[in-house]
Amino acid sequence: MTSRMVRRAAKKAPAFALLLLAAALLSAPVAAAAGEELAVTMDQAQLLKLPEKVSTIVIGNPLIADVAVQSGGLLVVTGKGYGSTNMIVLDRAGAVLMERQIVVRAADGHTVAVYRGVERETLSCTPDCERRITLGDSADAFTKTMTQSTARSGAAISGSPGR
Repeated sequence: MTSRMVRRAAKKAPAFALLLLAAALLSAPVAAAAGEELAVTMDQAQLLKLPEKVSTIVIGNPLIADVAVQSGGLLVVTGKGYGSTNMIVLDRAGAVLMERQIVVRAADGHTVAVYRGVERETLSCTPDCERRITLGDSADAFTKTMTQSTARSGAAISGSPGR
Protein backbone atom coordinates (compact mmCIF):
# COMPACT_ATOMS: atom_id res chain seq x y z
CA MET A 1 0.00 0.00 0.00
CA THR A 2 1.22 3.45 -0.77
CA SER A 3 1.08 6.27 1.73
CA ARG A 4 -1.54 8.02 -0.43
CA MET A 5 -3.87 5.01 -0.17
CA VAL A 6 -3.39 4.87 3.61
CA ARG A 7 -4.24 8.58 3.96
CA ARG A 8 -7.33 8.18 1.77
CA ALA A 9 -8.54 5.22 3.85
CA ALA A 10 -7.89 7.15 7.07
CA LYS A 11 -10.05 10.05 5.83
CA LYS A 12 -12.96 7.70 4.98
CA ALA A 13 -12.77 5.72 8.24
CA PRO A 14 -14.71 8.22 10.42
CA ALA A 15 -17.52 8.46 7.84
CA PHE A 16 -17.72 4.66 7.60
CA ALA A 17 -17.73 4.32 11.40
CA LEU A 18 -20.54 6.89 11.63
CA LEU A 19 -22.53 4.96 9.02
CA LEU A 20 -22.09 1.71 10.99
CA LEU A 21 -23.16 3.44 14.22
CA ALA A 22 -26.30 4.85 12.57
CA ALA A 23 -27.24 1.42 11.19
CA ALA A 24 -26.76 -0.17 14.61
CA LEU A 25 -28.90 2.46 16.35
CA LEU A 26 -31.72 2.18 13.82
CA SER A 27 -31.90 -1.59 14.09
CA ALA A 28 -31.50 -1.72 17.90
CA PRO A 29 -35.20 -1.38 18.90
CA VAL A 30 -36.28 -4.25 16.65
CA ALA A 31 -33.39 -6.44 17.78
CA ALA A 32 -34.09 -5.73 21.44
CA ALA A 33 -37.79 -6.50 21.07
CA ALA A 34 -37.09 -9.68 19.12
CA GLY A 35 -34.76 -10.89 21.86
CA GLU A 36 -37.41 -10.81 24.59
CA GLU A 37 -38.82 -14.20 25.52
CA LEU A 38 -42.27 -14.98 26.89
CA ALA A 39 -42.33 -18.25 28.85
CA VAL A 40 -45.71 -19.98 28.96
CA THR A 41 -46.59 -23.23 30.71
CA MET A 42 -48.41 -25.85 28.64
CA ASP A 43 -52.22 -25.52 28.97
CA GLN A 44 -51.89 -22.24 30.86
CA ALA A 45 -52.07 -18.57 29.90
CA GLN A 46 -49.98 -15.43 30.30
CA LEU A 47 -51.12 -11.82 29.94
CA LEU A 48 -49.21 -9.38 27.76
CA LYS A 49 -49.86 -5.64 27.31
CA LEU A 50 -50.06 -4.67 23.65
CA PRO A 51 -48.63 -1.44 22.25
CA GLU A 52 -50.96 1.22 20.83
CA LYS A 53 -52.46 0.99 17.31
CA VAL A 54 -52.16 -2.78 16.81
CA SER A 55 -53.76 -4.00 13.60
CA THR A 56 -52.39 -7.52 13.03
CA ILE A 57 -50.95 -10.25 15.25
CA VAL A 58 -49.04 -13.10 13.62
CA ILE A 59 -48.19 -16.34 15.45
CA GLY A 60 -45.49 -18.40 13.76
CA ASN A 61 -46.89 -21.79 14.81
CA PRO A 62 -50.41 -21.75 16.28
CA LEU A 63 -50.00 -25.39 17.37
CA ILE A 64 -47.48 -24.18 19.97
CA ALA A 65 -49.18 -20.97 21.17
CA ASP A 66 -52.49 -19.24 20.59
CA VAL A 67 -53.55 -15.68 21.38
CA ALA A 68 -56.81 -13.88 22.17
CA VAL A 69 -57.11 -10.09 22.23
CA GLN A 70 -58.99 -8.68 25.23
CA SER A 71 -60.27 -5.18 25.93
CA GLY A 72 -57.85 -2.66 27.34
CA GLY A 73 -55.01 -3.71 25.05
CA LEU A 74 -54.43 -7.04 26.78
CA LEU A 75 -53.35 -10.17 24.96
CA VAL A 76 -53.89 -13.64 26.42
CA VAL A 77 -51.18 -16.07 25.25
CA THR A 78 -52.02 -19.76 25.81
CA GLY A 79 -49.52 -22.62 25.59
CA LYS A 80 -50.93 -25.25 23.20
CA GLY A 81 -47.92 -27.47 22.48
CA TYR A 82 -44.33 -27.85 23.60
CA GLY A 83 -41.70 -25.83 21.77
CA SER A 84 -40.85 -22.37 20.62
CA THR A 85 -42.52 -20.01 18.16
CA ASN A 86 -42.62 -16.31 17.52
CA MET A 87 -45.23 -13.55 17.63
CA ILE A 88 -45.12 -10.41 15.49
CA VAL A 89 -47.42 -7.46 16.19
CA LEU A 90 -47.98 -5.02 13.28
CA ASP A 91 -49.71 -1.68 12.79
CA ARG A 92 -51.94 -0.83 9.78
CA ALA A 93 -48.96 0.20 7.66
CA GLY A 94 -47.25 -3.14 8.32
CA ALA A 95 -44.60 -1.72 10.63
CA VAL A 96 -43.45 -4.07 13.39
CA LEU A 97 -44.58 -2.78 16.79
CA MET A 98 -43.47 -5.79 18.85
CA GLU A 99 -41.74 -9.11 18.40
CA ARG A 100 -41.60 -11.86 21.02
CA GLN A 101 -40.23 -15.36 21.18
CA ILE A 102 -42.80 -17.61 22.88
CA VAL A 103 -41.47 -20.71 24.64
CA VAL A 104 -43.98 -23.29 25.87
CA ARG A 105 -42.71 -25.62 28.58
CA ALA A 106 -44.14 -28.47 30.62
CA ALA A 107 -45.84 -27.77 33.93
CA ASP A 108 -43.50 -27.64 36.91
CA GLY A 109 -44.07 -30.42 39.42
CA HIS A 110 -47.29 -32.13 40.44
CA THR A 111 -47.20 -34.48 37.43
CA VAL A 112 -46.02 -38.07 37.23
CA ALA A 113 -45.25 -39.94 34.02
CA VAL A 114 -45.98 -43.67 34.20
CA TYR A 115 -44.20 -45.84 31.64
CA ARG A 116 -45.36 -49.34 30.70
CA GLY A 117 -42.71 -50.36 28.20
CA VAL A 118 -42.83 -47.62 25.57
CA GLU A 119 -46.36 -46.56 26.50
CA ARG A 120 -46.62 -43.41 28.61
CA GLU A 121 -49.48 -42.02 30.68
CA THR A 122 -49.32 -38.78 32.65
CA LEU A 123 -50.99 -38.23 36.01
CA SER A 124 -51.67 -34.93 37.73
CA CYS A 125 -51.05 -35.30 41.46
CA THR A 126 -52.62 -32.31 43.24
CA PRO A 127 -52.81 -34.02 45.82
CA ASP A 128 -54.55 -37.18 44.48
CA CYS A 129 -53.21 -38.59 41.22
CA GLU A 130 -55.66 -38.49 38.30
CA ARG A 131 -55.19 -38.98 34.56
CA ARG A 132 -54.11 -35.89 32.65
CA ILE A 133 -54.14 -35.35 28.89
CA THR A 134 -50.55 -34.54 27.95
CA LEU A 135 -48.84 -34.37 24.58
CA GLY A 136 -46.50 -37.33 24.25
CA ASP A 137 -48.73 -39.81 26.06
CA SER A 138 -49.49 -43.07 24.28
CA ALA A 139 -52.44 -43.00 21.89
CA ASP A 140 -54.39 -45.43 24.08
CA ALA A 141 -53.99 -43.37 27.28
CA PHE A 142 -54.71 -40.14 25.39
CA THR A 143 -57.87 -41.57 23.77
CA LYS A 144 -59.23 -43.04 27.02
CA THR A 145 -58.75 -39.79 28.92
CA MET A 146 -60.09 -37.67 26.08
CA THR A 147 -63.20 -39.88 25.73
CA GLN A 148 -63.93 -39.61 29.46
CA SER A 149 -63.35 -35.86 29.43
CA THR A 150 -65.64 -35.35 26.42
CA ALA A 151 -68.40 -37.48 27.99
CA ARG A 152 -68.10 -35.54 31.26
CA SER A 153 -68.29 -32.18 29.45
CA GLY A 154 -71.30 -33.33 27.45
CA ALA A 155 -73.07 -34.45 30.61
CA ALA A 156 -72.33 -31.14 32.31
CA ILE A 157 -73.71 -29.15 29.37
CA SER A 158 -76.89 -31.24 28.99
CA GLY A 159 -77.41 -31.66 32.73
CA SER A 160 -77.78 -35.43 32.45
CA PRO A 161 -75.41 -38.34 32.95
CA GLY A 162 -73.73 -39.64 29.78
CA ARG A 163 -75.14 -43.01 28.68
